[in-house]
Amino acid sequence: MNNKRIELPHGAPLLSPDFLFGVATAAFQIEGAAQSRLPCIWDTFCATPGKIRDGSNGLQACQHVEHWLQDIELIHAMGVDAYRFSVSWPRVMHEDGSPNQQGLDFYLRLLDKLNALGIKAFVTLYHWDLPQHLEDKGGWLNRQTAYQFREYADLVSRTFGERVYSYATLNEPYCSAYLGYEIGVHAPGHKNKAWGKQAAHHLLLAHGLAMQVLAKNAPHAQNGIVLNFSPCYAKTNSAEDIQAAQNADQYFNHWYLRPVMEGRYPDLIHALPADERPVIEEGDMQVIAHPLDYLGINYYTREIYSADQHELFRGGQEKSLPLTDMGWEIYPQGLKNLLLAYHQQYDLPPVYITENGAAMVDELKDGQVNDWDRLAYLHSHINAVNEAAEQGVDIRGYFAWSLMDNFEWAEGYLKRFGLVYVDYASQQRIVKASGLAYRDMLNRRPSRVLSGE
Repeated sequence: MNNKRIELPHGAPLLSPDFLFGVATAAFQIEGAAQSRLPCIWDTFCATPGKIRDGSNGLQACQHVEHWLQDIELIHAMGVDAYRFSVSWPRVMHEDGSPNQQGLDFYLRLLDKLNALGIKAFVTLYHWDLPQHLEDKGGWLNRQTAYQFREYADLVSRTFGERVYSYATLNEPYCSAYLGYEIGVHAPGHKNKAWGKQAAHHLLLAHGLAMQVLAKNAPHAQNGIVLNFSPCYAKTNSAEDIQAAQNADQYFNHWYLRPVMEGRYPDLIHALPADERPVIEEGDMQVIAHPLDYLGINYYTREIYSADQHELFRGGQEKSLPLTDMGWEIYPQGLKNLLLAYHQQYDLPPVYITENGAAMVDELKDGQVNDWDRLAYLHSHINAVNEAAEQGVDIRGYFAWSLMDNFEWAEGYLKRFGLVYVDYASQQRIVKASGLAYRDMLNRRPSRVLSGE
C-alpha cells in the first residue's frame, strides 16, 4: 500500500537521537464520556443551533475514554517518542473545586501505560474546554478564572507526580480569546473586540500563575506554553499593505508571544481605542513573563493582509493553490520563515513544533486510506523545520496533528486531520498511508536502526 515515504536529508538535525517525534490530540475532540464529567463551554456551544456546521457535538467523539488502551497501543505501534494530549478540566474537578478521583484515575492509568512503553507524556492543561460553571461567572472575562486555573494546575501537577515529561499551560490562547470572545465562531461565542483582548490577558495571566505552580510541583518537567502562529504577509509591496501585515502580525501573533517572552504587549496596543485595551493590574506582566522551559509552536498556514481605510488591516485575501480541506494555503516555507524570524527577534527557549498537519478529503476504500496529499504536506513541513534547525533554531521535537480523526470544533466531524482514520459509527481505527509513512520514517532513524528497535 505505502510506497511513498517521508524522507529527511542524511545527517539532518531532526535525526538526532534526542529529537522527539510525536502525535497530538485534545480531550474534548476525542474523549467522549461526557456523562462522567462536568459540562463545558463546548457542550453549550454545540447545543446552540447553527454553531456547529454538521450539528454534531463531542458527547461521543472517538470514545477515547473507553478505547484509550487500544489508542495507546496504536501510538506505540507508530513508533513515536512522545504523545501530546490534554487533560479535561471538567473531568478532574467537581464544581466546588474538589478532585474528581474517577477522572484523575483515567489519566493516571494512561500516564502509567505511556511510561511503561517508554513514550514521553506531553500534557496540555487547557485545550479550550472551560467548565461551564466558570463561564456562567464570566469565563475568561472574569479575572478570578485565572486563579481558578492555578488551583486546577496545582491539583493536576501534584496528582500526576513524576509521570509527566512536559506540561503546557495553555493551547492556543489566541483561539480561546479571539475566536471565542472577539468574533464568536468558537465557544463561548461572544462578539466584542474589547472582550477578546481582556480574555487574552486573563488567559495569559492564568498561564503565568500556572507556571509558578508547575515550577514548584513539577520542577523536573519541561514547562511552557503552546502558541499558534500564522505568519502575516502583505498582499502587495506597497507601504500601506506592508504596514497592514505588520499590524496583523502584532495583533494575532506577537500579542501572545511578546508578553510571555518580554513581559509587555506589542506597541500596537497604543493604536487601539482606549476601550479595547485590556485592564492590566500591577504585577501582571511580570507573572505572565515567567521563564519558559520551552515554547510550543503550532503552525498550519500563512495569512495575507492589505490596507483598510477604517481598520488596522484587512484579511481574507485570495490564497495560492493548493489548499487543504479547511481552505488553508499549503505554505511550508512560512513555517521556516517564522521560526527564523522569531529566533532573530526573541531570546527563545528551546522550541517544540507542537502541532502541524492538514485536513484532507480522505476516502476509505478497500480498507485503506491513501492520503498522499497529507503525506506530501507532512514531508514538506518536516523538512521546513529541519531547514530552520540547520540555520540555528533550537528545535527539540515535532508533533503531527492529529493522531486520529476527531471532532474538529466548529466544523464538527466534517474535517479529518488524523494519521489514523476513524469510522465514527463503528469506532474502528485504520492507519492511513500518512501514518504508515510517519512510522516508517521514525523506524529508519539511525538511532533506531543502531539500537535494533
